[in-house]
Amino acid sequence: MFSSFTEFIYWIIVAVPSILVASTIHEYSHGYAAFKLGDPTAKAEGRLTLNPIKHIDPIGALSMILFRFGWSKPVPINEYNFEKRELYTAITAFAGPLSNFVMAGIVGIINHFFVKDPQSLIAFLLLTFTTINLALGIFNLLPIPPLDGHKIVRAILPRNLRYYWEQLEKYSLILIVVLVLPFSPLSKYISNFIFFTLNTLLSVLGF
Repeated sequence: MFSSFTEFIYWIIVAVPSILVASTIHEYSHGYAAFKLGDPTAKAEGRLTLNPIKHIDPIGALSMILFRFGWSKPVPINEYNFEKRELYTAITAFAGPLSNFVMAGIVGIINHFFVKDPQSLIAFLLLTFTTINLALGIFNLLPIPPLDGHKIVRAILPRNLRYYWEQLEKYSLILIVVLVLPFSPLSKYISNFIFFTLNTLLSVLGF
């Protein structure tokens, strides 16, 4: 939860809009990649759009506002429409995090060339937007279902192991709960990994 009213206001006014933009482009990128690779499901269901309303999950949005952890509606993908199912699914999965890293890179370039005062409001807003995009990209690349990294790893596993890897999806809810619960041992290691990677990338981008 929030330690102060100021922190809550910052979260609502600055962080949540950044999350909305980052997650909207993330989900759109999944749908766009799938469409280009032969799966029209997202377009047919009206999800191939940059309209954030189409991607909002009400419960996920409320959780994001209150607890600083939430989710968007996953873009529907039918991987059996792909000519190369595992490979094209992995590319589609990677498109989401890639979009976040691209946005972070663009904002990093803008910050480097155009922002002269690192203490200014614009520098603060750019840092927030970059941090959120990097965190979203890193988190989704974790090889745990239902995150994007799980589909990516499947594509590079030997064929005789893919079946067992896919079976982990049955336990998606349990795994994601274990991942985010603050008292979970796994949560501690994952958080340390994310923060280390995040700070490293922020440093590379000049923040």
